Amino acid sequence: MSAPALSPLRAPLVNPPRSMAAITEEIAAPLWRRPSFAFWALFAVSSSALLLGVGCVAYEIAVGIGTWGLNRTVGWAFDITNFVFWVGIGHAGTLISAILFLFRQKWRTSINRSAEAMTLFAVICAAMFPLIHMGRPWLAFWMFPYPNTRGSLWVNFRSPLLWDVFAISTYFTCSAVFWYLGLIPDMATLRDRAKPGSLRRKIYGLMAFGWNGSTRVWNHYEMVYLLLAGLCTPLVLSVHTIVSMDFATSVIPGWHATIFPPYFVAGAVFSGFAMVLTLMIVARKVLGFEHLITVRHLENMTKVIIVTGGIVGLAYATEFFTAWYSGNPYERFTFINRALGPYAWAYWTMVTCNVLVPQAFWVKRIRTSPWAIFFLSLLINVGMWFERFVIVVTSLHRDFLPSSWSMYRPTFIEVGTLIGSFGLFLTLFLVFCRLLPMISIGEVKGVLAFAQTRDSSNQRTQGAA
Repeated sequence: MSAPALSPLRAPLVNPPRSMAAITEEIAAPLWRRPSFAFWALFAVSSSALLLGVGCVAYEIAVGIGTWGLNRTVGWAFDITNFVFWVGIGHAGTLISAILFLFRQKWRTSINRSAEAMTLFAVICAAMFPLIHMGRPWLAFWMFPYPNTRGSLWVNFRSPLLWDVFAISTYFTCSAVFWYLGLIPDMATLRDRAKPGSLRRKIYGLMAFGWNGSTRVWNHYEMVYLLLAGLCTPLVLSVHTIVSMDFATSVIPGWHATIFPPYFVAGAVFSGFAMVLTLMIVARKVLGFEHLITVRHLENMTKVIIVTGGIVGLAYATEFFTAWYSGNPYERFTFINRALGPYAWAYWTMVTCNVLVPQAFWVKRIRTSPWAIFFLSLLINVGMWFERFVIVVTSLHRDFLPSSWSMYRPTFIEVGTLIGSFGLFLTLFLVFCRLLPMISIGEVKGVLAFAQTRDSSNQRTQGAA
């Protein structure tokens, strides 16, 4: 019997179509074969950057945060900039996995596993910066409300910085559980494919939690997955909303704004999707997954970038309008200083990368070209980092009193720490690609017949005719 016919109105999500056995073979292949030279080259670069970061952080802890370029006026700079940047990167994973799952968007199946893993790695990178900014990171456990003998000495629970601790830890926990739950069926598949008695089989069997693939197990699994998706969805909105409160609850001009929560959430999804595109385009090429992560997947993600990029651009314009309409001279000065002051180069870099660059995705020829998407997504990542830099530094370096005005210049330690965070992120991602399936085997199999709209009876009728 011939293969089911494909609908002319609905493109297949796996193209060309594969059998279920072929899907398992192709996704599991990178786990069994020896790493390529390209993998080791990338791993050498990322691990070198990680070692540089470890050295810089160790030196900063030994000497103190005086090794940074901060001063009495600019008390926040690279530390909070990198923190907000990495938290934003982590938002795309939960959005792709939970929200698109609830909206029954089947194109998420080839990218959700990697996006979820990127969420965990980005949150780990983000958590590093508040710890080292404490000056005494070995006392970080004081931030948690555990029974202690310090009497009435507690952390300030009204501080937005402490809200970050609870928001990020909750987000990481829920995202990790959601990610691991999706791994369980694939762990059972890898367990059954491993050599009997081998260490690999024992590890995969332990991670599979006794999965047997029965209808009863699948029904329970799908119900729990749906509940977790509904639980994780509010986190996309709540986590970066709380992060924005670090700024919005202050009285600093340029920060004290009610637009920050939706502005930060849209920017987080915007930057997160750009990072997913950056890594997915490289991974699909290196691992040969072009038929699983198709151009259609990339095009759909660029459409999300167009929407969120428009929201970010509207937020930029709204900030200027609010500063003008408020009549507050300090607000007006802050935004004029952003656009025309000493850091105008950073502001216009931000506007170019975040407002103008995404407009190229309106052209279908560009949003269906993987290498054009890769280049533009890199520019968006650069622009979103500069957005956080502009918000932090340009609002601080010109204080209420001209006598307090100061400039900020990052030191080698700060730049090295930033490079080290990227090294940590990429190293964790490469290890993940080597040890676990970066594409969900079970979910991809579930969408193999997405475009097959004619059943076998129709085919038999056509054949008889």
